[in-house]
Amino acid sequence: MSVASPSVASRPIASLLVKAAPAVISVGLLLLAWQLYATCSGIKPTTLPTPSRVFEQAMLNREALVDNAIPTIRATLIGFAFSLGAAFALSMLVDFFRPLRRALFPVFIVSQTLPLVAIAPLVVLWFGFGLTPKIMLVALVTFFPMLVALVEGYEATETEIGQMLRAMGAGRWRVFVLARLPSALPYFFAGLRISITYAVVGAIFAEYAGAAKGLGIYMLNAKNNFRPDLVLAAVGVSAALTLVLFGLTVLLQRLVMPWERAAGTGPRQ
Repeated sequence: MSVASPSVASRPIASLLVKAAPAVISVGLLLLAWQLYATCSGIKPTTLPTPSRVFEQAMLNREALVDNAIPTIRATLIGFAFSLGAAFALSMLVDFFRPLRRALFPVFIVSQTLPLVAIAPLVVLWFGFGLTPKIMLVALVTFFPMLVALVEGYEATETEIGQMLRAMGAGRWRVFVLARLPSALPYFFAGLRISITYAVVGAIFAEYAGAAKGLGIYMLNAKNNFRPDLVLAAVGVSAALTLVLFGLTVLLQRLVMPWERAAGTGPRQ
């Protein structure tokens, strides 16, 4: 049995560090500039706390942050799951029945023009302070990018592939499964990465409009108590959740489409 040498085993780690270095450096410089400005400008900590104070308060209040992050994560994941299922189902209907595209797309486009800050309180007013309005708002802000990406991906299928499958006796459903759906995968994952960045924001907006617990209501209470350090700590938690979900979508794409990584055409992070 051959054992990989330490130098070979460490190559993936070294490659990951090289890819992450620009992002780490840019974030580090941004935090350093923030720290220097907040320290040297004479601005009050109650107006702009330093990153070190935000981190300190996040550690001191970590139990409350985790306790409020759990409902936000639950609403985000359930809402995004509903959005994903609806996007797939409607994209197939639109692909099989073309007139539906002209009938439904204007409605979906109008739904994306609704300002979330205005619609969130109304949804909470109509459906209460439970989980339902959070799910609906997350689905509202994440549904359309995935739907458009899937429909455009179906349209990108090479005509010759469909003609060849039909010449071999494949029906419309089989052509969809064997040709149109695989062709749409790169488009779908591009839409998925866009949508997932809005999912946490949608859940927080819903909580901000009205909730018993969650990062949104935590930020609102901290703001009302003039605690910008706790507001920024909650913002940091929501940003971390978004980055984790984004990373999971990239990992999922690599698992579902291993041929792209082998060919060197996968997503460049």
